[in-house]
Parts: sequence; C-alpha cells; structure tokens
Amino acid sequence: MGENIAQKIIKAHLVSGQMEPGKEIAIKIDQTLTQDATGTMAYLQFEAMGVPRVKTRLSVSYVDHNTLQTGFENADDHRFLQTVAAKHGIYFSRPGNGICHQVHLERFGVPGQTLLGSDSHTPTGGGIGMLAIGAGGLDVAVAMGGGPFYLNMPKVLNIKLTGHLQPWVSAKDIILEILRILSVKGGVGKVIEYSGPGVATLSVPERATITNMGAELGATTSIFPSDEVTRLFLKAQGREQDWQEIKADEDAVYDEYLEINLSELEPMVAQPHSPDRVAKVKEVGPIAVNQVAIGSCTNSSFTDMMKVAGILKGKKVHPDVSLVISPGSKQVFEMLARNGALADIISAGARILESACGPCIGMGQSPCSGGISLRTFNRNFEGRSGTADAQIYLVSPEVAAASAIKGVLTDPRDLGAPIEIAQPEKFLIDDSMVLPPAEDPSTVEVVRGPNIKPLPINRELPEKVECSVLLKVGDNITTDHIMPAGAKILPLRSNIPAISQYVFSAIDPTFAERALAAGGGFIVGGHNYGQGSSREHAALAPMYLGVKAVLAKSFARIHRANLINFGIVPLTFINEADYDAIGQGDKLAIDFSKMAEAGKVTVTNLANGKEITMEHGLSPRQVDIIKAGGLLNYTKKQNS
Repeated sequence: MGENIAQKIIKAHLVSGQMEPGKEIAIKIDQTLTQDATGTMAYLQFEAMGVPRVKTRLSVSYVDHNTLQTGFENADDHRFLQTVAAKHGIYFSRPGNGICHQVHLERFGVPGQTLLGSDSHTPTGGGIGMLAIGAGGLDVAVAMGGGPFYLNMPKVLNIKLTGHLQPWVSAKDIILEILRILSVKGGVGKVIEYSGPGVATLSVPERATITNMGAELGATTSIFPSDEVTRLFLKAQGREQDWQEIKADEDAVYDEYLEINLSELEPMVAQPHSPDRVAKVKEVGPIAVNQVAIGSCTNSSFTDMMKVAGILKGKKVHPDVSLVISPGSKQVFEMLARNGALADIISAGARILESACGPCIGMGQSPCSGGISLRTFNRNFEGRSGTADAQIYLVSPEVAAASAIKGVLTDPRDLGAPIEIAQPEKFLIDDSMVLPPAEDPSTVEVVRGPNIKPLPINRELPEKVECSVLLKVGDNITTDHIMPAGAKILPLRSNIPAISQYVFSAIDPTFAERALAAGGGFIVGGHNYGQGSSREHAALAPMYLGVKAVLAKSFARIHRANLINFGIVPLTFINEADYDAIGQGDKLAIDFSKMAEAGKVTVTNLANGKEITMEHGLSPRQVDIIKAGGLLNYTKKQNS
C-alpha cells in the first residue's frame, strides 16, 4: 500500500506513537514561527524552560499583528522580541517586513519539512509542500527547546482537483466552495491533501490561499505536492536549492475523498458571520457596500495585488466606498512601487496600509455602524472587525476590486476581459529587514518594558473540584468570543492580569469580575468550542481567572490543546442531551481522581442531583500535564 504526502512527512519526522488515526503521535519540528500577538508570551515561556538557544533548524519571530502603536506597549514588546530573538538564536522579521505567512512562504518555507507556528494560519506553508501546523505559543516554545510536537494522528482527506479555473474565478473561490461543502467543522481531525490534474494549474500563492483557509475548516493542516510549479516559485525567490519533489505514491490510500471540478466554479462569497455561509456572488445580489479591504495572509501576494491594480487602473473607487489595501510583504510592496502598479492603486483612491495583518484582526479600519465590508480575509466572525454590528463578507481580490468600483457586491465577470498576471521569473530579493541572531548571546541584554508581567503559573489539579458554572454558551464559540483581539486589547497580551479582564467581554462583560469573585469555576459550551485563532490567551487568561474545566459537545483542535497546556480539563458530553441538564450558575462537583484509569469523569450537578458521565479523551501524557497544572509545570518536572 502506497503512502500519501502527509503520511510520508509524518513518518520521516515521527518520534513516538503509531500512525493510526486518532492515536497520539509525536513529531520532530524543523522550523517554528511566531508573531507578536502570541510570540511575546511564547518567548517568556521559552525563557522559563532555561534553554539557552533554540534547537530547531530555523526559528523566526515576526512582527505583523500589533504594529498600530497608540501607546508604549507595542513598541516595548517589539524591542523585547528583537532582543530575545538575538539572544536565543532566532531570526527577527522587523515591523514592516510583512505578514508572517506571506514572508515565510517567500523566504523560508522548505518542501518536506515540518513547521509549527503560534498562529492558526500557519498551514499556509502547505502551499509549498510543508507539513505546517498551527499551535499555541507554549507548544511552539517546547518545540524551540527541542521537544517534539504531540497531536492525534489525523485522517487524510484527499481533495482531487480537475479542470481549470475560468476567467475571473480565483483560488479564493476554490476554498470557499470547499467550506460550503464541508462546513467549519468538516476538517476537524484531518489533514487535507490536494491532488489531481487541476493542481498543476495553480501557482504557489494560489495554493497558499487554499491551505491558509483550511484553518477555517478546522483541519490540522492542508498540503499540496511539491512539483515543478513549486520549483519555479523557489527559483524565482533565489531558493531553488531548497526544492525537492514530494508527491503521493500512485497507489496511495486516503481516509476520505472529495472531487472539485475547477471549471465549474463561479465567484463566491462567504456571508456574515461564518466562513462557511457561502453562496455565489450573483445569488447574493448587488448589495450596497461601505468598505472594501484587500490583503491579509490569505490574499496579499504579488499576483493578487497586480490583479487588483489592473482592475483599478484608470478607474475611481465609488464615492460611497472606503477601499483599503495592505500588501502582504515588503517584497510585494516594493515590487508594486517599482513597476507602477502602486501608482494605479493610489490614483484610483485606495488607502494604502502597511504590510501587516491590520483590519483582519480588528487592528484599525473598523467599518461604520451597521456597515457592509467586503474583505479578502479568512474570517468574518461577528465583532472581529471592531464594529459590533458590521456585516463582513469574504471574497476574492477580483470580487473586492470590482465591488469597490461599482459600489455594490459585483461579479467580476461583469467587467469584461479578465486581468491576466503571470508569476514573476524573479522576485525582488532583499532580506535586510530580517535580522539574524547574535553570534555571541552574552553580548545581548533582553529588554523588558513595564507592560511585560511575570508569567502566571497554575497549581496542580485537585482530585475533586466543586465550583459553579460561570457561563453557558452555544455552538461555534470562537477564540474571538473568549479572548477578543483588536487595537484596545492586543497590546495587553504580555500582561495577563490586565488582558484577563476582557475574557468573554463581548458575551458577558461581567464574566471576569464574577470569575475572580467566585474563585474560579466551569464553562459549558456547545459544538466546535474554541474555533478560530490559535491564541493561547483564550486558555491562559481563563486559567488566570480560575477556570478549572470546560464542558462542551466538541472542541476545536488548537483550543483544546491550549486548554490542556494550561491545566484546564476539556470534557466532552457523551450524551449531548446532558448539555441541557446544566444551567449557568449551577454548582458542579467533578471527581478527577480516576481520570487516568477510566478515560471518563463523573460530573454531579449539585443543583438537581443529576450525575453525568463525560469523556476527557486525554492520553496518559496529557493526564499528567493536567494534573501538574499545565505543560510548563510538567516540562519543568521532566527536566528536573
């Protein structure tokens, strides 16, 4: 029996475990990346481990999230990140150099290697044939220290692509169609591997758009073959020596199959407030638009920007529309400036933002009250834009640019002849904004601003816990619900006492105050609890507030791992009807004493006397982590 790509890379990096779906495995990590919203905490955790230099082949620290400097906090943290990187063997991508996933694809990604990133869109690297996985910052810190990354062996879903994209249809429409078919839960526990004759028709940036939004499917990661298209991309980046062919065996077997005929696709749109509420643009209709935002790690490549420039050239943005554009990297930005495309964009009336995440994480450019914003981003969760009642639609760059001109949601096929942009034979290469680590670490002093507070440490889990249910929520609660981002809150990411005051603030502004007053408690949730970002603050801040367990119908992969890392027990309802037997405010008693032996725990609702048996699904190693009060405590014990 032949092997697929995911199996080949996992097998080559396997440290322990059996490659059977659902079984815990550990893999060696070649590369890591962090960004500044998660990296500050990750490096504080790395320092706490006492490892002097990273043990990976390559680790890169990016600054791309918190670049809006309205106070000292972000600038101070950037200084901390630069100095801690220099001291511990990490490359530092300066503010302005670009979005981590775009830059990593351009300058660092290597086919066949493993990449662990403290950002949920790390699977972007799958577009170049990497096994690239998003994780919490603590998992990344452990990997930098030489530890393996643990995960449950995923199933592999093969999506066969046939045909070729029609004019004005883009890679964004491919992944939106897949989201329409599979939903935001359709990739949970799976690697999505692409094959078929349609693959060869897609460039590396187009493939990266698709693997980037595989995160919205809940997938562990997504991956394309490394083929001649990959080689030419790396050659154009001056990195042909990093290329190797990686493909599935002819007789490779997959757990699941899906086929997409690219020739049949049309321009698509994801409607508020979920990436899987997908319909055809022509079906949604010419609704009036207030704002258009083009960029993010999903659609900010050179070819994306050139198509936008071609559509805007000689035209003007509609007077009722605010158009903002953020190129994905300095490389892209400078190439647009040198070839005149940037002038076409500016002349049309677009507002040019820096090469950073910006509006995608609510860092500026919030829409007007009740506004309709079309975005080429990957998430449209309610309130994520910074405007609570805004209506966010996800579209391709072609749809976005066409709509900016027309003032209404527009099918770009209405514009006539398509804009054809070829991949450059050679990209502009200038790595001067990537700083290498210091040759002599002893010469580097790590600089810490006053916003960086000591790392909160959890206590060991008691055998029995009696607490109240602090909050009960429904399905698809995102990490934005749990720990909001945005310009006001993200600067507090290295100050857990301060940022914890905003936990669940969009759902219940009294949550943090009540949790502290009660000395902690439990949270009850529905399906897909914790979907979205990898931000570990959505587990770390609740831990600081005393949350001991989350009882849910199902969990998103990264958030569940983050809960375990910080000593919060993730419990799953065996009988989903038991969810209705627990109310907010009910006092629960949970016996954790036999957690390791049984695989289950008993929850007693002291308000009504009902006993509920719940699964924890923890491996023996994870049980030990939970009992120790989290991965940091566990790692220290192991090292001692």
